[in-house]
Amino acid sequence: MATIIYPSPIFGPVKSRRLGISLGINLMPANGKICTFDCIYCECGLNGDHRPTLPRPTREEVAQGLEAKLMEMAEEGTVPDVLTFAGNGEPTAHPHFKEIIEDTIRLRNTYCPEAKVSVLSNATLIGRKEVREALMLVDNNIQKLDTISMDYIRMVDRPVGRYDVREVIDNLKQFNGHVIIQTMFMTGKDGVDNTGEEYVSPWLEAVKEIAPQSVMIYTVDRETPVDGLEKASHSQLDAIRDRVIAEGIACSASY
Repeated sequence: MATIIYPSPIFGPVKSRRLGISLGINLMPANGKICTFDCIYCECGLNGDHRPTLPRPTREEVAQGLEAKLMEMAEEGTVPDVLTFAGNGEPTAHPHFKEIIEDTIRLRNTYCPEAKVSVLSNATLIGRKEVREALMLVDNNIQKLDTISMDYIRMVDRPVGRYDVREVIDNLKQFNGHVIIQTMFMTGKDGVDNTGEEYVSPWLEAVKEIAPQSVMIYTVDRETPVDGLEKASHSQLDAIRDRVIAEGIACSASY
């Protein structure tokens, strides 16, 4: 099954379904994947399939690479809509994540002040004070919550370390609304299906409790490392989106 291992520390720009023209910032090694989840739907493959031999990029390498790319884009007459922390694993796991965020905001303000800074995170490390402080600085603090069922999380998201979904929800509440919830809905074999009422209703209650600025729901769009996963239908996503909106929370669906 085809997977994507992104260059590091800068890749793209790429066209994002949800964010527009996105310049990627990958804080993981360029030849492998390090993540606190091992999701069966991850476009970068399973953790064990892509063990890196290179180190993570340093803070200095990230800043130098980003500045060089932004200067190149400016010379070409293009600017990104968003600078997105994503790539081959969980970005908040970088030991200098907060300092890198501060560097990125400084460079954004210099070269493309209209661009947003976004972080795509699985929320596993937001219990750390310095991680939350860094995420409060970015425009789009996008945090994953696929379900509140621990059985489903163990089967699909497969946390590498300790993970307590109730604790994650409580940590998400600490952002006081400065957070976007991102949820993958899909169907498949062997019980993979979080589109039913037994999953959607408690998830929606958690979303209401978190009170995010918005919610992004989406479904599989690329090849997955585990076979048998299927897209949630347009009608399923639309119905879930409409229920979120009915609660007074902005919500988008990507098919």
